[in-house]
Amino acid sequence: MGTPEFAVPMLQVLLDSEHEIVGVITAPDKPAGRGMQLGESEVKKLAVQKGLKILQPEKLKNENFLFELKSLNADLFVVVAFRMLPELVWSMPPLGTINLHASLLPQYRGAAPINWAIINGEKETGVTTFFIQQEIDTGKIIYQEKIAIRDDENVGELYQELMQLGAKVLGKTVNDIAFGSYPQIPQDHITDIKHAPKIFKDDCKIDWNKEVNYIYNFIRGLSPYPAAFTTLQTKVLKIYKAEKRLSEVTPKISAGEFETDGKTFFRFYCTNGFIEIKELQMEGKKRMGVEEFLRGFKVEGK
Repeated sequence: MGTPEFAVPMLQVLLDSEHEIVGVITAPDKPAGRGMQLGESEVKKLAVQKGLKILQPEKLKNENFLFELKSLNADLFVVVAFRMLPELVWSMPPLGTINLHASLLPQYRGAAPINWAIINGEKETGVTTFFIQQEIDTGKIIYQEKIAIRDDENVGELYQELMQLGAKVLGKTVNDIAFGSYPQIPQDHITDIKHAPKIFKDDCKIDWNKEVNYIYNFIRGLSPYPAAFTTLQTKVLKIYKAEKRLSEVTPKISAGEFETDGKTFFRFYCTNGFIEIKELQMEGKKRMGVEEFLRGFKVEGK
């Protein structure tokens, strides 16, 4: 069970294993692009290529879907970047339902663990396989593997690394479940759990009154998608790549104000330094480097 690109290597590693995939459950086709043509999920594209049985339910409690799902007689359900499952689904297979989550549980439970790990300035993250139970991301842990987060890494880069790491860990998990030898580690009660809620457009606006390290991590944690943004002359300005500069004294320019020479540098000030913009996209324009941007958009430095 999976939908986006992130789940594709997980499906591939199972295809390359000795296990039989009796069905793939993915999101219904949706209109996309200028022509609003029906688009298939990335998981469906691979499933079609491999000739696998595909189910695309609108509702997971639909009686016809549940009948088809049960008739597959699957021993194990494997879930990667899908939807929250009702109990009558995840409790169906005799060996249970496992999920791969892109964090080191119990930290960063939720829909956007990769983003929030970077936004919060974490130095490491990882992947976790666990058994699904009623409360989201709280089931018994099977395996975890850690990975370092580079200081300049953005969410798109980390996403790719975790995608490959996840396939490796998932393959080991399914193999060990098949042989009946695997750990089941309860998620200990921790009071300082960091959560990873879904990120909406309004959550991506930069607060220049924050300190420079936070804003730098915020930009990395939302690049390339959905992208941190600010406003410039009433237009939305997305920022994809930046560098940070700390000031030993309080900047003379107010937080949120910008400064530029109109040729090579473009920076926004915050409470204890400034953010040097390197790649950006003005509303209605393409993504570009800062020098190209300044050549085509004349701004007055402040």
